Amino acid sequence: MEKFVYIALFAPLIGSLVAALFSTQPKTAFTGWFTSFMLAVSMYASLNLLHYVYTTDISLHVNLFDWIVIGNLDIPFGFVVDHVSVVMMSVVTVVSTMVHIHSIGYMEHDKGFNRYFSYLSAFVFSMLVLVMADNFAVLFIGWEGVGVCSWLLIGFWYHKESATWAANEAFIMNRVGDLGLLLGMFIIYWNIGSLQYDIVFAQVSTLETSTLIWIGVLLFVGAMGKSAQFPLHTWLADAMEGPTPVSALIHAATMVTAGVYLVVRANELYTLIPEVGYAIACLGAFVAIFAATMALVNNDMKRIIAYSTLSQLGYMFVAAGLGAYWVALFHLATHAFFKSVLFLGAGNVMHAMSDELDIRKMGGLHKKMKATSIIMIVASLALAGIFPLAGFFSKDKILEAAFNADAIILWGTLWITAGLTAFYSFRLVMKIFFGEQNYSNDEFHPHEAKGFVIASMIPLAVLAVVAGMFEHQFVEFVTKILPTWEASNLNNATIWILILVTSGVAILGILVAVFKYRNGGFSKSWEDTFIYRLLSNQYYIPKIYEVCISKPYYAISVWIFKVIEVKLIDASIDGLAHFVNKLGVKARIIQSGNLSSSLRLMVFGLILGLVLALVLSVL
Repeated sequence: MEKFVYIALFAPLIGSLVAALFSTQPKTAFTGWFTSFMLAVSMYASLNLLHYVYTTDISLHVNLFDWIVIGNLDIPFGFVVDHVSVVMMSVVTVVSTMVHIHSIGYMEHDKGFNRYFSYLSAFVFSMLVLVMADNFAVLFIGWEGVGVCSWLLIGFWYHKESATWAANEAFIMNRVGDLGLLLGMFIIYWNIGSLQYDIVFAQVSTLETSTLIWIGVLLFVGAMGKSAQFPLHTWLADAMEGPTPVSALIHAATMVTAGVYLVVRANELYTLIPEVGYAIACLGAFVAIFAATMALVNNDMKRIIAYSTLSQLGYMFVAAGLGAYWVALFHLATHAFFKSVLFLGAGNVMHAMSDELDIRKMGGLHKKMKATSIIMIVASLALAGIFPLAGFFSKDKILEAAFNADAIILWGTLWITAGLTAFYSFRLVMKIFFGEQNYSNDEFHPHEAKGFVIASMIPLAVLAVVAGMFEHQFVEFVTKILPTWEASNLNNATIWILILVTSGVAILGILVAVFKYRNGGFSKSWEDTFIYRLLSNQYYIPKIYEVCISKPYYAISVWIFKVIEVKLIDASIDGLAHFVNKLGVKARIIQSGNLSSSLRLMVFGLILGLVLALVLSVL
């Protein structure tokens, strides 16, 4: 089976390199189909590995080569395919394959078609390196790889200032988190002498509690950057400047879940420091409702879905922080399916509406885009957690985990968020597909996407429906290496009450959205309230960052440039150069070529030498 490991890992890289050969050439459909084919090959290999690990319970370890060997430092470039990584591989490759196929239609008129597919496949390769790594150093290579590729993809339309600004914001904010991850890795190596997962997690229990807390906190800082947790969250919504399929891949199914994967992978560490885990869960619950409230009033179609992603990441961190690691991984997988298909559906709507994003300028599109409408409704129902769709099973388990841990405030926060999620999901659906038409037929000519584009969305939509039904098989599989978690403090009656209460608030949210927006929505006076302005301006956090961080940092940088660099460093170097130049001018006489001058200098030097010799002899 080792060959499937190599195929799964390197097939996307081959696709990326081949597409790169055509990057400066006019659009070549071959690049889109070839990279999609290579992703399909990677998906086939990953699903084969999933079947192998599921049926044999054998993990595969592959060392490509010895990477860093210096003294006691021995880091191989190695990979592991076990019960956790193979789930991530399967999710990443399935979603990526469908996104690649969808992108062929979405990017068909773009001048950067070939370059786009090279970047997209490179991203998938980096993500696979991240999830398949068997040590923290190789994970960090993939971690930085997805960061670079996300910068390239978010800023793909580099002629737009907003796109380059968003790409730089995402890149810089992730660097803040990455510093935490690096420091955590340094402390691990300093105390254990290795970065290999199996060695680190076997010895982590021997470390002092304070050291464990430092490691756990610093690793989570890295996860905060990648998974856009408060206060490193602002980049995620701004990253919607990239092509919509990029949002489906990076900001729904893969890169933003890397932080959750890191916490799940380091479960042996976090089990020993439950206080840090509880802090992670509290932050996750806050982010869940924090992002959901911003989605309530936003009118940008992609940003609404982005805030939803941010909110669902909060749910995942609640589960992981409370020790329900398999639940976090389960919601990660189900969320990837229905959220990616929501973004792809948004891409179809954008194409139909000449790249319009304001949902206030849409309405009544169901008649002209029935397939996209139905798929997005199904995905929205899954996101709302309606039985029997995938989101119901995974989200319900997270609420059970909070209630089981007696974290009633966390449970209440997530319960309210579940209602808000259902409301804003169907606010989006109603504003786009139903109600009154709010666009001119002379300006817009809505039409359904091409057949193969819809076909690429159907597998994800099907998975969004049925994935939750495989909960028991999933639990049995991943708990071979993850801690077994059950709602041990809850009886069956309590669990059923929780299910009914959670489903009830979700259904209520849907009904309120459908009723209000079928009848024109809320009055305009709502938009003049302080709460509306607070939510629509993202609680003024971007403004606070600009005033308190960006502008002071810029002012300090300008001062350092003018005073330290120009007046001190540059002036010192220039002064030294001028001194040497003047000294050279003064000494130029000894190289005049005049024989008389040379003889006089020779005699002067001889006399000076004799005087010095005499003085030294006397002393």
